Order: sequence, then C-alpha cells, then structure tokens
Amino acid sequence: MQQSSGKSGHRAIRSYVLRAGRVTPGQQRALDEHWSRFGVEFEPQALDLARVFGRDAARTLEIGFGNGEHLLERALRQPDHDFLGVEVHRPGIGHLLLAAATAGVPNLRVIAHDAIEVLRQQLAPGSLNEVQLLFPDPWPKKRHHKRRIVQPEFVALVASRLASGGRLHLATDWEPYAEDMLRVLNDCSLLANCAAAGGFIDVGALAARRATRFERRGERLGHRVRELLYRRC
Repeated sequence: MQQSSGKSGHRAIRSYVLRAGRVTPGQQRALDEHWSRFGVEFEPQALDLARVFGRDAARTLEIGFGNGEHLLERALRQPDHDFLGVEVHRPGIGHLLLAAATAGVPNLRVIAHDAIEVLRQQLAPGSLNEVQLLFPDPWPKKRHHKRRIVQPEFVALVASRLASGGRLHLATDWEPYAEDMLRVLNDCSLLANCAAAGGFIDVGALAARRATRFERRGERLGHRVRELLYRRC
C-alpha cells in the first residue's frame, strides 16, 4: 500500500491535507488483510479498469471518501456499477476495507493516493461515467481559498476523464464555497449544469444517498447543504 510522495512539482493544489489520525487495531488488520483484495496501487500509467474490476461496466470515482460509508452503500445498492474510491487517510481506508470485506462487495476498489495525481496519471480520458466530490474541505479563511480543490484546472481535469454524458456531482454545506464552486463549474466549457436555472440542483432530482460524516456534522451546526450536478458535453 503506497503513500503519496507529494513530490510532484507541476501542480499548485492537492486533493487533501494530511491530518493526524489514530489507526485502530481493527483498521490496521483490515489494511494488512484486505488491501490485496480491494486496493489498487498508484502507478503513473493509465489503469485498465475493465481488468481491475474483471468486467466492463459503468464506473464512478469518489474523491476523498472519508470512512467510506457512502461509497460502500452505493456499491451494495448498484451491483451492476463499479466504484473506485480515492483517499489518503489510513483510518478511513481501514474502516472501509473492514466493512467491504464483511459485506463481501465485489465492485469496489480503493487507491491510497492524491486524487489529482490519480486523475492526471492513472485514469484515462473518458474512462469514468461519474465523479463525486462530497463535502471537500472548504478552507473558510480567505487567505486559504487557494487551497480549495475546486479550481478551474481541477474541474477541467475531471471533465476530461468523464465519458460523454458522464456526471460530476458535488456537495458542500459551506455557502460561500458553494457559490464559488458554482462560478468555477459554470465557467467550464466541457460541462453543462443540469439544474434548470443553471444553479444548484434540487436534491429531489438526485437519487437518495447516505449522508456523509461531514454532512451530518454540518447539519448539526445548522448548515444548509448545497448540491451541484453537471454533465459532460
């Protein structure tokens, strides 16, 4: 199981910031025992996703899946669909691997690496049918806005990896970041806003999903969740 080296010098942002987190004995056991089953090592060359999953099916990438509850639920609910999760935090990866092994889910794989490098180097153009980015770090202080992942270069990269008609789904509970996301995404010529008025999507138009840990925290704080849905032109 490789870790991101962080030595790439040709990009200005990361998809994550490493934070301290204790790996429980159960999570470490899952990392040791189940990585060979669900893990995909990072390599700077395009993956053959049909070979990775053993079939050719619609594919979803979730960037920064946290503890993986949402990703696992979708994999279980949609067995005809393949799911790839990218995360760098070992406790969350261990949590997902343990749950995935217990559930015996066959259509789920995990990469433990920086998502921007994965998108740029390991996923071929047009290889994905859906990308989800749910509740990324909003970096609320103005001086930290440059660290936000949703920036024009990132959006163009994601769009290039979507097949024609593929979807990009984002959510945040931080209103200023939601407005910034909307502006950046609407400026991308490769994407079309699925909302009728070119704004935020009506949550009723989306399939029901399990609330993420960050979403539940935002709801406890009284934050309004904003969702955006775009289609690859």
